[in-house]
Order: sequence, then C-alpha cells, then structure tokens
Amino acid sequence: MVKVCVTGIGLISALGGSLEDSWQNLLAGKSGIRLHQPFPELTPLPLGLISQQPSELILLTQMVVSSALQDAGLFPHAADCAVVIGSSRSYQASWEMLARQMYEDAANSSVSSLGNWLDTLPHMNAIAAARQIGASGIVLAPMAACATGIWSIAQAALLIQTGQCQQAIAGAVEAPITPLTLAGFQQMGALAKTGAYPFDLHREGLVLGEGAAVFVLESAELAKQRQAKVYGEILGFGLTNDAYHSNSLEPEGKSAIAAIKQCLERSCLSPPDIDYIHAHGTATQLNDRIESMVIQRLFPQRVAVSSTKGSTGHTLGASGALGVAFSLMALKHQILPPCVGLRQPEFDLDIVTAARLSKIRQVLCLSFGFGGQNAAIALRENEGT
Repeated sequence: MVKVCVTGIGLISALGGSLEDSWQNLLAGKSGIRLHQPFPELTPLPLGLISQQPSELILLTQMVVSSALQDAGLFPHAADCAVVIGSSRSYQASWEMLARQMYEDAANSSVSSLGNWLDTLPHMNAIAAARQIGASGIVLAPMAACATGIWSIAQAALLIQTGQCQQAIAGAVEAPITPLTLAGFQQMGALAKTGAYPFDLHREGLVLGEGAAVFVLESAELAKQRQAKVYGEILGFGLTNDAYHSNSLEPEGKSAIAAIKQCLERSCLSPPDIDYIHAHGTATQLNDRIESMVIQRLFPQRVAVSSTKGSTGHTLGASGALGVAFSLMALKHQILPPCVGLRQPEFDLDIVTAARLSKIRQVLCLSFGFGGQNAAIALRENEGT
C-alpha cells in the first residue's frame, strides 16, 4: 500500500490567521468566540468570526491554499496536484444575497441581474482553487455536512493510494455565517447563548464559526524525493451513514462505532494503539452524550480526548479538517491540545483540560454530520522524527 504523508498545512480560524497562531492560542486556552450581531434583523449571538464581519468563501480558500502550498515548498503553482476541497454550505451567503437582491428588484419593478451566478455553484470553489494553482487534473468538491473535511482528506488519500496522482491538495472551507444558517440553527434550538462548552454538564449548544484547513498530501516516495518536511502519515479512515434521521444521531451509535472500527482495521490498529482522540464535541446535548458513549465503549483504556470547538466554534464542513490540522500539530509537538470551555465534565472520559506534554504516536479524529454522516481518520507521527 502506498503511504500518504502530509507535507503542508494551511489554516485560518477565529483563533488566528495562520496555523501557528491558531495552535499557540489553542494551547494557551484562548477562544476566538465573541458576541456578534452581523445582521441587524437577528439578535446578537456568540460566533467564531475571523474578523468583525462574515468572511467570503473564495477569499478564505485562496489564503489557505496559498499557505498550504508555501508550507509544502510548492508555492505558487502545483500543476500536477489533484484538488479535493469541500464545503457543507458552499456559496450560501452569495445565494442569500442574490435572493434578497431579486426580491428587492421585483418590489421596485427593476430587472434583476444574476451576474456570474454560475461561479456560485457548489463545486466552483474547488474549481477556483484549481485555477489558482494551475492544477489541471482531478477536481472533487465533497459535501457531507460536518463530515466534509475528513471525507475530503480520505478521498484525496485514496487518489494517491490508487496511483491516480502523487500529490493532492485537500481539505474544507466554511463561511457559514448567514441569516438563513443562523435562523435555521436557532429554530432548531441548537445554538448556545453564551459560548461553546464541549462535554460540560452545563453545555448550551453549538456556536457557529468560520474556518478553513487544507493540506498538501503526497506519496511518501515523492515526499522523500523532494526532501519535504512531513507532519505525519494518513493511516486509514472509516466512512458510514446512520440511515436514521436528518439531524438526530442514531441513539446506540451503531454506525459511528462501525466507522471507527472500519478506520482502525484499515489502519492496522487496535483501540489501545490510539494515544489521543480529537472528538467532534459540538457541545450539543445529544452529540456529546452519544459520542462519549461510543468512545467509552470502544476505548475502555481511557484514551486522552478533547474537542477544539470551544476555541474555534463549530466550523461545520471544515471542522474535521481543522481537527486533523490540530491533531497533526499534536503529533509534531507531542502536546495534547485542551478542551477549551470545559468546566464541569459530565462524562467519565480522560478529557484534556489544559495543554499537556504526552507521548503521542497515533491519533484518531472524528466527525459526525447531519444526515448521519460519520467519519473517522487515523494519523501517525512522522517515522522520520
């Protein structure tokens, strides 16, 4: 089997404008979540905004793609790269603005101008990234709710393992702060009122956040030829679906357990081999309870666990990609990142409450998305370190 390595990372989040800034602020226990009112028609809410106003999807993508290529020593062009960049919301902000403009034009009896509406189709962000780096090979734009990030990385790893390419840029980008998204989650009763507190007895719900993380993946052979630095190796992944409900997790966590078992089997690992789990940890009542149950059932040896959503907010489709980035930094620095926002744990888990040094060789990153999308990916430290 072809080994797949990560040789570059680009990340931007409410925690910081770069991978290093976000990582250092995370270790310090800081949060990028603040009270904002980006839309006057909606009440103020805690949000993980990168700046004072909602970001644009295309600009976030351009920044993280450039950062990842530069980090991998491929800047500015990578013509032979496959591009696998997903988003669960894609250009929804543009669609809402367009709908509002059409409504106003109709009210004023003026002719609507659709402009370049084709550029806002769901797959066009990945296409734009391919144009940005001059890549003329495979382009994919996965969309799997909150499992999008891990699914994108898994698809890119498969392309390399099956010999369809030797390099891929993969990850997810999310700019989900729109009136409809906020109103929808608020209608569901899923939004927190003060902040995100994963696995806490008094957790309130999720906090929406913006963010993006993309990675340069390549075969270990090519990475060696290029003498590229390596963050870690992608061992395997598991992808399943509950086939149960549009927004509720299956109560027994059967498909989530199946995804993790699938991931471990493909990675030639068993539960005791995992040193750290980056949990989905959304701070909703249902997710944290079922995810805790799943972890307790599969990892009775009490593996270290944390969620970083108390720092970044829930970046929806990008959340798994951010989790992979933080997990790779944990491997690189041998430091477990904290579960910021946790004050009084509800569950019997070894939750990391403050950054701590630890020997970490293999980690597991989890994502569970609406529609019952379950994703797990296993990563290993660079054996050259």
